Amino acid sequence: MQNTSSYVNNDADYNDDFEFSAASDTENCLNFTVPVALAGLRLDAALAKLMPDYSRSRLSAWIKDGAVLLNGETAQPKAKLIGGETLQVAVQQSEENLAFTPEAMDLDIVYEDDSVMVLNKPAGLVVHPAAGNWSGTLLNGLLAHCPALAAVPRAGIVHRLDKDTSGLMVVAKTLPAQTHLVQQLQARTVKRIYRAVADGVVPFDGKIDTLIGRDPHNRLKMAVVKFGGKPAVTHVKVLERYRAHSYIECALETGRTHQIRVHMREARHPLAGDPVYGNPRHPASDEVKAVVKGLARQALHAYRLSFVHPQSGEEMSFEAPLPEDFYHLLSVLRLEAGLDSSLSHAEEWQAKFAEDEDDWDEDDYDVEIVYVKE
Repeated sequence: MQNTSSYVNNDADYNDDFEFSAASDTENCLNFTVPVALAGLRLDAALAKLMPDYSRSRLSAWIKDGAVLLNGETAQPKAKLIGGETLQVAVQQSEENLAFTPEAMDLDIVYEDDSVMVLNKPAGLVVHPAAGNWSGTLLNGLLAHCPALAAVPRAGIVHRLDKDTSGLMVVAKTLPAQTHLVQQLQARTVKRIYRAVADGVVPFDGKIDTLIGRDPHNRLKMAVVKFGGKPAVTHVKVLERYRAHSYIECALETGRTHQIRVHMREARHPLAGDPVYGNPRHPASDEVKAVVKGLARQALHAYRLSFVHPQSGEEMSFEAPLPEDFYHLLSVLRLEAGLDSSLSHAEEWQAKFAEDEDDWDEDDYDVEIVYVKE
């Protein structure tokens, strides 16, 4: 059975995770029903709107090569549409992915099957090539690990972690899987829970609800803004408080760029070690300062990831143990605060704060409303 898709409005307010058009159940074939909103457009122009991850020239070439069927027949790029037609596209290798070199790297693969791959990304690894980082990225490693990902936009990457954030990511290995995962992200049903260390004694459990956009004073940063931003919601729970820091859990309801880092800064409790949004003058003991400096990154780890498997429909949930640098910071903070120091390794620490296996419930985080967008 094949599923037809509807037009994906890329200006729609979903989140900052990647957005893609929907796919059929055939691994490299996409099926669309042309929406009335695209009536009057040429076939190549309409296809460019339906498949924004591919250039119009590339799509026109596919049409001319017979890789695109309009109502089951080949057509010309200039064919005018009236809406309601069916389109079938045999997707070729992604031109974007072909520009990047596969690079063998040691990927920490937590789970893999024919549809998806779950990775535990280390801190320091850039997810996607960009200016200054054209090689040595996760995308390069994915192309080496699974060459078939060259046919999938962005090599199957559907959401991002900052370079210096560690933890779990899911990657789609086929177009249908990518479509399914993106739809889950858009519907906000993918559960992403992070562990972090924040400066100061965080007094609240609650919800931070703001607009996030480009910082008007520094375009390289994000900030809470009153106008022109996108809605951003983070649920915060305090796991443990220390002398001058807090161990917290953050659940994402949306996926804006730098969301947790920006929200905790707005709450006046920036993440320890954050080189962009942190407070380097935060008062702490010399020992803690040395450990934070040695961390050389924000203390943020994507700890738990849950989603519905694109093919089986099974609810899947994964957890990634705290990396050693993060665990060491927590151990020093705990010892300084006079708390139980018998947790001798990361596994015991993980077990101490492991919650029951019940599904995440946002009501658990709404003890108090911290910020509400105006």
